[in-house]
Amino acid sequence: MTARSILDLAFIGQGHEPADALHNSLSLAQHAEQWGYRRFWLAEHHNMLGIASAATSVVIGYVAGGTARIRVGAGGIMLPNHSPLVIAEQFGTLESLYPGRIDLGLGRAPGTDQVTVRALRRSVASADSFPNDVLELQALLAPAKPQQAVRAVPGAGLEVPLWILGSSLYGAELAAMLGLPYAFASHFAPAALGQALEIYRSRFQPSKQLQRPYVMVAANVVAADDDMTARRLFTSAQQAFTNLVRGRPGQLPPPIDDIESYWTPREKLHAAGMLECSFVGTPGSIATGLKRFIEQTQADEIIVAAAIYEHAARLRSYELLAELACFE
Repeated sequence: MTARSILDLAFIGQGHEPADALHNSLSLAQHAEQWGYRRFWLAEHHNMLGIASAATSVVIGYVAGGTARIRVGAGGIMLPNHSPLVIAEQFGTLESLYPGRIDLGLGRAPGTDQVTVRALRRSVASADSFPNDVLELQALLAPAKPQQAVRAVPGAGLEVPLWILGSSLYGAELAAMLGLPYAFASHFAPAALGQALEIYRSRFQPSKQLQRPYVMVAANVVAADDDMTARRLFTSAQQAFTNLVRGRPGQLPPPIDDIESYWTPREKLHAAGMLECSFVGTPGSIATGLKRFIEQTQADEIIVAAAIYEHAARLRSYELLAELACFE
């Protein structure tokens, strides 16, 4: 059985405020819990006008406090932006408040541009220490040793599950070496998916946390009661990725009737390549593609992103996805 989970970027739609996005995230998590999704992850991004989850641990606490069973976590925390001690304390606090429900996915990228990295008082070179920072964080969440000078309080001994996130071969190699579960960002960077999974599985070394490889792959899914509606809803994501190609990211745009009039052929090629792992249509029309995707990747879990402008339509998409037999 392939588990299903949700990656929520707390999208801020055009004409809406961050508060709307955060309230919608909680609403989605509450519905996802009822529909049987395993986990609900939020991602750290900074200086992004269309994403409200910059204070990721705060939003995780908000969502965990409004739900009862679903696992809630970071997909992920961009560790180069933080000291391992601060993250251990934050997620130790979350684990203390919501025991057995918190995940900590870790990324090496800054989640923003270089100007904003400087505003975070970090250096671009901070990414070079990522492996050591992961080990330090792991040690801070492990049971404290006698005479240990620095302890995470709360945090020490709580052993919050760590994940390594990635969109290249680097994360696959690190996750394999440390014996941690691996999540690949194929929802926006699918090019190295197959090679990364092969490296991770072939080089995996068992650890205290994990005895065998565990793979999560990401996909965009937009489901609706008819194909035309689904394709129209998907134009919000297509516009958003086109705007990224143009270097003008912004709030999530409402859907449009004709995406071909929005992008140039070059922009279409680039944006469509980033969105290659996308499944759009009725449940019947996307089930075959999702089943093939699961078979090709042999994924233990799929985490689904859905950049859908209208909240009710986004809820409906995840409801339809939850009913698909390819996850049973």
